[in-house]
Amino acid sequence: MSLHFVTDLGDQAVILLLVVVGLVLLLAGWWRGALAWWVAVPATLGAVLVAKMSTMACQNLMPPVGLLSPSGHTASAAVVYGGVLALVLGGRHFGLAVLGGLAVALVVGFTRVALDVHTLADVVAGGLIGTTGVAALAWAAGPRPALRRGWIGMAAAMLAVLVLFHGRHVYAEMQISRMSQQIWPLTLCAGH
Repeated sequence: MSLHFVTDLGDQAVILLLVVVGLVLLLAGWWRGALAWWVAVPATLGAVLVAKMSTMACQNLMPPVGLLSPSGHTASAAVVYGGVLALVLGGRHFGLAVLGGLAVALVVGFTRVALDVHTLADVVAGGLIGTTGVAALAWAAGPRPALRRGWIGMAAAMLAVLVLFHGRHVYAEMQISRMSQQIWPLTLCAGH
């Protein structure tokens, strides 16, 4: 398995999984799980966006730890795959779900550093954001109901999305950098 194959598990297909998993949860009748999913995952992705824009615009204020742009791939993979694990395990295994998200963050983060796309500080930041999202999702979803057909449907839908969209790239880093230079200079970063 190549580094690119693994790192692509955190790309565009993850965004589509956001919709698919939430719909499957709704169709299976787990309203609380669907709501927790649709709040925690976008909030995590939003936190990555804000962190990226802040670090890109305020590099001159950042301590020299190598943090250039928190890894969105690492955070996305952690929250989505760790989040699905949290939903499958239910509230009783909160710690195991967070550890699963952390494991995914470590694997995807390793590929981002090995491919020389991010620094170690970038993937640590992305991993922390993603696993925080897993913890929030696991807590908010609460105990899971018995959803035998729901889990099979979720697995099938996730597999279909991954097969169809794996490796599709959303080259967003340049647009985020441009936006950060347009928005953040109006704040505290401009004066330094």
